[in-house]
Amino acid sequence: MAPTPPHELLTPDSPLASATTIGAKTRTMLHQAGMKVVRDLLEHYPRRYEDRRHFGSFPLDETAEAVCLHGLVTDCSAKRAGYRRHVEVTVNDAQGHPLAGPIHCRWFNMPWMIKAFAVGQEIVLFGRVKEKKSQLFLDHPDYEIIEPHENRISLHMGRLVPVYPLGDGLVQKPLREAMHAVLEQLDDESVPPVLPEVAVSTTTETISHRAAAWRAIHFPATRDEAAAARRWLALEEFFALQLNVLMRRRAAGDRPGVIHAGSGALLNRWRDGLPFPLTAAQNRSIAEVHGDLAASRPMNRLLQGDVGSGKTFVALAAALLATESGHQTAIMAPTQILAEQHYIHFQKHLTPLGIRVGLRTATRKEQSTTPLLTSSDQPHIMIGTHALLFDESVFDNLGLVVIDEQHKFGVAQRARLVSHGRTPDVLVMTATPIPRTLALTLYGDLDVSVLDELPAGRGKITTAVRQGVDLNQVAAFVRQQLDKGRQAYVVYPLVDESETLAVKSATAEHKMWQGRLPGVEVGLLHGRLKPEAKEAVMTAFRSGQIRVLISTTVIEVGVDVPNATLMLVFNAERFGLAQLHQLRGRVGRGAHHSYCVLVCSDGATDGMTRLQVLERTRDGFEIAEADLRLRGPGELLGEKQSGLRGLRLGDLVADAPLIIEARALAEAVLQDDPELTMTRHQPLRALLHQPEAAAVASAN
Repeated sequence: MAPTPPHELLTPDSPLASATTIGAKTRTMLHQAGMKVVRDLLEHYPRRYEDRRHFGSFPLDETAEAVCLHGLVTDCSAKRAGYRRHVEVTVNDAQGHPLAGPIHCRWFNMPWMIKAFAVGQEIVLFGRVKEKKSQLFLDHPDYEIIEPHENRISLHMGRLVPVYPLGDGLVQKPLREAMHAVLEQLDDESVPPVLPEVAVSTTTETISHRAAAWRAIHFPATRDEAAAARRWLALEEFFALQLNVLMRRRAAGDRPGVIHAGSGALLNRWRDGLPFPLTAAQNRSIAEVHGDLAASRPMNRLLQGDVGSGKTFVALAAALLATESGHQTAIMAPTQILAEQHYIHFQKHLTPLGIRVGLRTATRKEQSTTPLLTSSDQPHIMIGTHALLFDESVFDNLGLVVIDEQHKFGVAQRARLVSHGRTPDVLVMTATPIPRTLALTLYGDLDVSVLDELPAGRGKITTAVRQGVDLNQVAAFVRQQLDKGRQAYVVYPLVDESETLAVKSATAEHKMWQGRLPGVEVGLLHGRLKPEAKEAVMTAFRSGQIRVLISTTVIEVGVDVPNATLMLVFNAERFGLAQLHQLRGRVGRGAHHSYCVLVCSDGATDGMTRLQVLERTRDGFEIAEADLRLRGPGELLGEKQSGLRGLRLGDLVADAPLIIEARALAEAVLQDDPELTMTRHQPLRALLHQPEAAAVASAN
């Protein structure tokens, strides 16, 4: 498809209003969907293709996969089945196969759909056919009505037809026609290159530049051509991300730093006084952190370790090194519960060494066991939540910033805390194992330390996935654990009961457990409690006064009660694998045998199958890979994480080779031209969306 004057040629940045071959009504539709310029439209990629060159006959039975069918509307009526109303459209095979019966298309609770159809219309359907009482049905299928003149080769018939994601008022056929019209007006020479020349010269694909990839992905002649275009554009996306990651790394490395490490004498005193040895992985990570703190280049390190691997001890060691050098440490946690847990832990280990530990949350300001300190006697280590971001008064000489469960924080929040010091060293920690492809994409600007072993003396955890449990038997099992002197967590997805979801809530079930466990102190913890109430509940649970804690996922990270050996999670199919792995990590922290029981709702067969990976393994990396495949990175790491917004086509699991290729291409470009000043690299500056990277690129 080549551009065809007489219309004015368009560039990627041309307003869609200047696309003269698009009708006014369609331009309004695109504008309301947020598409302002040509690039916005062309980067709205198809979600699939329908081969409308040859249609098979209607199926005789239900189908395991979705199928694309060409039929004729023979009846359209509104029907009622009990209290449910639906529009039913009967469609017969347009190919006229003698054995093919009709398929009944149904739309429930959408009475206006009856106006969309008329007897005699040709229609293309897409969906999975189901059989019920010897009839075949398609419920809420994708459909497209074909006008009589479209029976020949057109945009909508007789070819591989792109099918686009809709929403925001978009309509399939006008969207497809607008895409074709814009491509006909597009000036290929105006489309800036993204991939460096080395990628273009070494590729064996038929695509050689972005304009060709746009044409091929929207209106491919073959599926191979569509696949080649997708690969090209996905490689561009990963290359842009890697370029930003490496420029951020360069920006951090170029900043002048300060040495924040003492001799290590204080660290050695603490380590020698421990009643147990640190693991080899902990000692290795401490040595890596020590090397960073002793260098003038600012540290920017990720400490990655599975649940219970001992990340807190590495952070404590880093804080001791910074303290010995005369600098303060800030440790930020995402929840008050985790911040208080760290405060208790650090107090226990460091107060005997004369180290002052402070706590700042929205409701608490404490310094060890003494009254609040004056500004002339600041704590060596300040632990807190987001409150640390807004309390600069506690930092006289901040040298080390530790951010726990860092994916819970946005980039701006981390930057604000770092700004309290003069180029402080930064250590970010996560207990969510990061698949390699995701780590390369999100954290390629960080040095990485990995805790790949658990401390000795941890008890075994038995995990079981169950459905349709007898609550009397469950309560009896809980009682058995309590009789052994142990404690238990019981987790629910909701705080209160829902009128629309058949899901259990912590508040309602708390009363039930009090009735089933007479004489046992049963506590309730959830995010809506006031901070003082949360603190009181956790203090009572840590002390053993509360034996069973009914909770939501507020205990997901950081809660460390070695005597708790039982974790029950109800409606477990509603949680992600990585989140359940985190919850499971609240038990097995002592020497006793622990149990994690994941209870699925009746009928949640697919959920049970998904959760069985947790029965097979405690390897967090294997679980994270499975969660990434099932839910995607946004769900796995949280919405605040930046760097993934540019991925429209790239798949962080399936495209692992492309990520590695993109990394190599970005490294080669920056090695050749670190400031991106060469003429051929000027278009790459537009890809630098991170402020730090843009600042480096524009320094000269």
